[in-house]
Amino acid sequence: MRAAVLTVSDRVSRGEAEDASGGLLEELLRGDGHEVERAVVPDEAAAIAAAIEELAGSASLVLTTGGTGLAPRDVTPEATRTVLQREAPGIAEALRADAIARTPHGLLSRGAAGVIGRTLVVNLPGSTGGCRDGYAVLRPSLEHAVSLLAAEPTAHRQS
Repeated sequence: MRAAVLTVSDRVSRGEAEDASGGLLEELLRGDGHEVERAVVPDEAAAIAAAIEELAGSASLVLTTGGTGLAPRDVTPEATRTVLQREAPGIAEALRADAIARTPHGLLSRGAAGVIGRTLVVNLPGSTGGCRDGYAVLRPSLEHAVSLLAAEPTAHRQS
């Protein structure tokens, strides 16, 4: 599977901070045998939306990291929703439920998930812990989700 990781961070985009969460997601995806493309954008809705659309053009999965909280510049979910063709609320709900079970701050996450064409897009928090835990929630269903989007036969649906 070809995946993309989009880091949303003013500080990382200016070179003022290390992209720890994006690096971790790349490591996890590569560890599962996936090709990974990386991109970084500032916390600007138009830049986020454009990057998601561009990455979705060549990847089966786009994971974003950052911009999902309550801070004034946390606009990743809003930007994501402007380009999604269909939402996948169960994914966002599962990520939040897992996060809430781990930390009371988990209920502050506003991440979205959905589909652009044949690409799954999922917002993850900007922390390495949130990305690691979120990927663990997604991992068991990723292959099935990507197969469904690609219209490939699955265990539940034969061609």
